[in-house]
Amino acid sequence: MKIVLDAMGGDHGPKVTVKGAVDAVNQYGVNLILTGDEAKLNEVLKQYNYPSEKIEIVHCGDIIENEDKPVAAIRKKKDSSMVVALNLVKDGKADAIISAGNTGALLAGGLLILGRIKGIDRPALAPVFPTYKGTSVLIDGGANADCKPRNFVEFGIMGSIYAEKVLGIQKPKVCLVNIGIEEGKGNDITKEAYKACKNAPFNFQGNVEARDIPDGYTDVIVCDGFTGNVVLKLTEGVAGTIFKILKEELTKNPIRKLGALMLKSGLRGFKKRFDYTEYGGAPFLGVNGALIKAHGSSDEKAIKNAIRQAKIVIENGVVDNIKNEIKDLGADIVE
Repeated sequence: MKIVLDAMGGDHGPKVTVKGAVDAVNQYGVNLILTGDEAKLNEVLKQYNYPSEKIEIVHCGDIIENEDKPVAAIRKKKDSSMVVALNLVKDGKADAIISAGNTGALLAGGLLILGRIKGIDRPALAPVFPTYKGTSVLIDGGANADCKPRNFVEFGIMGSIYAEKVLGIQKPKVCLVNIGIEEGKGNDITKEAYKACKNAPFNFQGNVEARDIPDGYTDVIVCDGFTGNVVLKLTEGVAGTIFKILKEELTKNPIRKLGALMLKSGLRGFKKRFDYTEYGGAPFLGVNGALIKAHGSSDEKAIKNAIRQAKIVIENGVVDNIKNEIKDLGADIVE
């Protein structure tokens, strides 16, 4: 097993990606390929102790920046750390790719270089969503703003496989995000999607309202990418605001500060459940290879956990399971 890491991607560059890679090698024993400026990567690597045979560097002379136009960057910057990493997976020299770089470019590269799994119309982002009961998979998290009914079926299939193989959820419950739980609720596309999902080969449980998602009402949250991205960002914003208010209220006077000190471990655990670094990144499911998109602001912990996530995806054959499920479904996918 080899995992390739776009070591130049993300807001913090090699300083963070290399440290996360070293931590992953030391903790999980994985074999890594780092793509990027060899001199800069070696300069960071020499600060750490690790089994040198576990990390290989493939030199690249270019970087895809956040302001670059996605498709143009993939086509023109052939020697960028991201494009080289994608080609390593395509050529079978690596089993998975991780990047914290330009999201649009990575998704475009996944489609243009790795290609779609046969039978998948729209690959989708599937971030882990923290809930009261544990974790759920939200799919699509932002790759497809507009969808057809068949896409929701694909999302349900891929999300179910990921929930089972990576999160360890047996027979995951799948629900469609809607404005009400009744079958007739929603706009035309959600009504058609409901009909399509009713006959799909996964454990469909109907609609779920947004307010019930954080409670863990469902294991797989299916929606179009526009809705999914709004749900994700609203949740991030609400969680951040709650932490700010808690801090403000618990530090208003000495007595409250004393109470906060007594609650410190509990508050730390509360914050940890909403910490994206614990989950590493979001897989881009439906492309012909294991692709993990890490958050642009990832620290070394997030990179290490993204590598752990990629390891689990490979070990559990998530890509092959999606291929087989879609192949078995064949023409029954609703257009």
